[in-house]
Amino acid sequence: MTSASPSAPPPPPPPPASSALLALQRATHATLQLIGAELVDLDLTPSEINALANLADGRGRTVSELGAAVGTRPTTLTGVLDRLERRGHITRGSRAGDRRSVLIELTPTGRLTADTVRETLADLEQRALGGLTPAEVAGFHAVLDALTKASA
Repeated sequence: MTSASPSAPPPPPPPPASSALLALQRATHATLQLIGAELVDLDLTPSEINALANLADGRGRTVSELGAAVGTRPTTLTGVLDRLERRGHITRGSRAGDRRSVLIELTPTGRLTADTVRETLADLEQRALGGLTPAEVAGFHAVLDALTKASA
């Protein structure tokens, strides 16, 4: 007779095939591959593309602001900014009135590259979402906002 020992709890069930998170992950990977293929000539990483896309409006941002916009911690963003600065796409300077804040701005070359990124993303988005109704697109954004808030 064996002594009764506590058994390990059973593993959690796998997520359902219709999991929104798994579908989002699949779509993210497919989208990153498509963006990479469309922008291959720019020789940028997905993180660099993301940073430039968020700077494409021409407004400078602090490292913290840009980190929030791209969805990463400022410390993680540092390597991306180092590469973009070495390639001449951005400058880092101080914000008027607050020398402690580092302000990220596009250079003229960076502006051209960011414009290419922005135009490519807009084209891909139109191709992918153009057949959806405004309500369907709004629902998609509502899901993304809920997921973003849940991870905060």
